[in-house]
Amino acid sequence: MGQARLSLQDVSVEVAGQALVRELCLDVGEGEVVGLVGPNGSGKSTALRCVYRALRPTRGAVLLNDEDLSGVPLAESARSIAALTQDSRAELDFTVEEVVALGRSPHQRGNARLTARERQLCRDALRRMDITHLALRSVLSLSGGERQRVLMARALVQEPSVLVLDEPTNHLDVRHQVELLSFLAGCGLTVLVALHDLNLAAAVCQRIAVLRDGELAACGPPAEILTPELVLDVFGVHASVVAHPRTGITQLLYDLDPERTDHG
Repeated sequence: MGQARLSLQDVSVEVAGQALVRELCLDVGEGEVVGLVGPNGSGKSTALRCVYRALRPTRGAVLLNDEDLSGVPLAESARSIAALTQDSRAELDFTVEEVVALGRSPHQRGNARLTARERQLCRDALRRMDITHLALRSVLSLSGGERQRVLMARALVQEPSVLVLDEPTNHLDVRHQVELLSFLAGCGLTVLVALHDLNLAAAVCQRIAVLRDGELAACGPPAEILTPELVLDVFGVHASVVAHPRTGITQLLYDLDPERTDHG
């Protein structure tokens, strides 16, 4: 599981004559955590789908270590890129440990049994996501947050060099949000993650890319990007920027005054 460089080069996506992403250029370095933020419909999920190859760009290319993914067999890219998507579902009545073990599928041929090493990978992922106690439960019996952690464990078992995560904190309680983001910050993998929560993005991401109407509006370190002016311009809300009292990380305090909801 080596590190990898990810690059979106002039990626555009058009569906039914509508441009969902326009000439998006974004680089994610080896071991870097880059966040995608933006209002609903700004193109975050569409851009991520191009990276994990659920969608082919209309124009442009996605490169992994300078190689255009469009020329790489899907099974091969699945050994390098793992995705946790908003529409990830576990509809079959599998146990948690069976679902997690599916992460080894890109590495296997036929119906080979898991090796001792692969079984240990699964145990480690269950422990990492705090779901060991759920191993024999049906995924259909789990809460949304529990399922989210199962699917994250499956992605880790894949042993990717790149993690592509679309709103991975959805359904998670505060503790598991913090644990997941702490893991992402220190895992050493190349991570491209879409987040709605700007404060979570600022806490975990080395750089933040802001999308608006399918275009890159800004990109850089959170302290440089998350200004009151940008937040008002892109998200239409008033915010004050403060430093976390212990870590110094940039955080936003939103103005909930009903008289200041005129977007300007």
